[in-house]
Amino acid sequence: MTRQERAAWLFSAPVLAIIALVFVLPTALAMALSVTDYSIYALADWANLRFVGLGNFIDLFSTPLFWRAIGNTALFALLGVPMAIGASLAVALLLNDATVRWKPLWRVLLFAPYVTSIVATAVVWRFLFNERSGLINRALATVGAAPVDWLGNPHTSIPAILIFVTWKIFGYNMIVFTAALSAVPQDLMEAARLDGADRWGRFRHVTLPAIGPTLLLAAVMSVAGFLQIFAEPYVMTLGGPAQSTTTILYFMFDEGFKWWNLGQASAVAFVLFLMILALTMVQTRIGRRYEWL
Repeated sequence: MTRQERAAWLFSAPVLAIIALVFVLPTALAMALSVTDYSIYALADWANLRFVGLGNFIDLFSTPLFWRAIGNTALFALLGVPMAIGASLAVALLLNDATVRWKPLWRVLLFAPYVTSIVATAVVWRFLFNERSGLINRALATVGAAPVDWLGNPHTSIPAILIFVTWKIFGYNMIVFTAALSAVPQDLMEAARLDGADRWGRFRHVTLPAIGPTLLLAAVMSVAGFLQIFAEPYVMTLGGPAQSTTTILYFMFDEGFKWWNLGQASAVAFVLFLMILALTMVQTRIGRRYEWL
């Protein structure tokens, strides 16, 4: 090992140790617990802990609520990722326009929701969506629309939560896209303009390829985030109505901290980990296909 390699390992060791302590060790423990019947009884006496092999996974896959939670989570991701990325990219493109004034102010205002407390803002939005006294229904009433039970109807509960989530998180991607747009070569934009390309043509053939890696990063992070959605349905709907907003993480929380079936909860966590890993690998392959990596 050369001197440079030793120095590299020396400087990397603290970070690698933190990663191992915070990520690798909990993952390994969860995998170990997923093949046991670890419960509140084992917490009291380790002699009650038994090895069950794949029993937790068999029970999990035969539980209808688990598949309902997977379906709800998939719906959150399928609808939420395009909403969040589309909104953040659209706003970033607007702020990148030379005619827009007070850009720093707009960036701060639009980024502010991302750094606010998710529980506090979820409570505020729960009141906004209130059927009787919510400001959204009051605004609809001014144009003669009937009040909507946003959070009490299985058909509108997920869209309502997605509106809140998009408002909450799109500021982060907006800042990332703004930085990527500022690095787009202006000589290429000018050449495309001189060749007669319209706004859509310049975006498709110049801007989009230039921000491709950033778009891939935002997609990977957004998919992982929506697959782990929990606080929003927990605060706003408690997983209802009729379990229409029960997500995988919500199901795992109930198994682990409501029923104290920690072995089953660890199995859910391991399944979720495999889902995120598989989708990340698929997105990475797509990025390499378009030469974004």
